[in-house]
Amino acid sequence: MCGICGSVSSDPSLEPDREVLLRMNDAIRHRGPDDDGFHVEPGVALGMRRLQIIDVKGGQQPIYNEDRTIAVVFNGEIY
Repeated sequence: MCGICGSVSSDPSLEPDREVLLRMNDAIRHRGPDDDGFHVEPGVALGMRRLQIIDVKGGQQPIYNEDRTIAVVFNGEIY
């Protein structure tokens, strides 16, 4: 069980409220008490909680592509 939260603005220049993101993520702590991760940029705020069952050492999120232009949080595994 894991949890994902966040917000997206229709105005990509707006800076997300980090405190709101932290409160949302704290509210779903019971879904993943082992780890958390965040990605914040203008217009986008992503948070996640993780329950470490599989791939304990390699499952930190968000996951980024090589040049960090794409970030993803998800409930699942990549093989």
